[in-house]
Amino acid sequence: MNLLMIPRMAVKALAQNKMRTGLTMLGIIIGVGAVICVVAIGEGASASVERAITNIGANMIWVEAGGVNRGGVRTGKFGTKSLTLGDYEAIKEHVPLVTNVTPQADTRVQVVYGNQNWGTSVRGVGPEYLALKNWNVVRGGMYTNVDVERANNVCVLGQTIVDQLFGSQDPIGETIRVKNEPCLVVGVLDVKGQSATGQDQDDNFLMPYTTVMKKIKGQTWLDDVLCSATSAKVVDQAEQDIAALMRDRHHIRPGADDDFNLRHPTEIAEAVKQSTQTMEALLAAIASVSLLVGGIGIMNIMLVSVTERTREIGLRLAVGARGRDVLRQFLAEAVMLSLIGGAIGIAIGTFGAQTIANTFQWPTRVSSNAVAIAFGFSAMIGIFFGYYPALQAARLDPIEALRFE
Repeated sequence: MNLLMIPRMAVKALAQNKMRTGLTMLGIIIGVGAVICVVAIGEGASASVERAITNIGANMIWVEAGGVNRGGVRTGKFGTKSLTLGDYEAIKEHVPLVTNVTPQADTRVQVVYGNQNWGTSVRGVGPEYLALKNWNVVRGGMYTNVDVERANNVCVLGQTIVDQLFGSQDPIGETIRVKNEPCLVVGVLDVKGQSATGQDQDDNFLMPYTTVMKKIKGQTWLDDVLCSATSAKVVDQAEQDIAALMRDRHHIRPGADDDFNLRHPTEIAEAVKQSTQTMEALLAAIASVSLLVGGIGIMNIMLVSVTERTREIGLRLAVGARGRDVLRQFLAEAVMLSLIGGAIGIAIGTFGAQTIANTFQWPTRVSSNAVAIAFGFSAMIGIFFGYYPALQAARLDPIEALRFE
């Protein structure tokens, strides 16, 4: 039999019972569509986490005030007041593997402009904070080191605060009130949107750390010191150097607990990413069950088809067709069912992913790899589940097949 005739004969055989062919493909369509959709959601979430890691800064190191044990009671993080501006200066001066070092002091505040107010967190940082977080000011500018030295009442706002307090009005040069302190708006930050954990990164309110420490919080110690390693390769060494310097400055004896904590924030984002990938794999595995059900449906229908077409098979074998010709024909029908169903499933899955993205504002990304894998998987299902019925057809005895009623 001419191999080019096999696909034509397969299509003709499937077209003879359109309803049954459509219902048989339905399992493959649902399975492939579900897999494409689920993987697109997972890929979108992973891409969102990767952006979050970039926003955090792959080289970032975070030194925070630690806890202390008093009479068996452990205060937890930020339980000490031993992290000082002197520590910040020492890290900046004596740890050459770090750059863009800035202190940080933050607290919850209510900001007021006219008859509008908004609850947010004020973050007292130095001008280096923008380079550290890879952030830009789109209107106005960042306050300067002179503002930090003089503890001036100046601030830079995120877009969420601008929207809540000013609406469409330009905030540059306007004065807002923070804990009864007037504060001049000198800049507006670029929009960053939500983080991987769902936090609004634009609900940001930056002031000089000296202003926050002296006028807003009334404290002489720091909550954190933020810095970035000069490259990703030296992060571990930089952390070791910082830890050694801090233990020496705080006179911590060997074996005693530190009164500070070192964090690498990308570890948090990486943990979220791993959780996302695990959930993606789990959901894809669940969606793949429908592909298995679709494959079983193909096997059932092909077995029924062999029974219904026994006399036809016997006639072909009697006039000279070989067993492998019959095998190829029925296998081609099974593969054709899977491929057509897979193509429709890919289209439906892509449309579903886009619909979910538009409706629920979830990040989705349909990758070419996912499409290729789903299409290839549907073809393999056709071969795997279609082989047994095709083999049964090829093994029919021509005499017995012609006698079949």
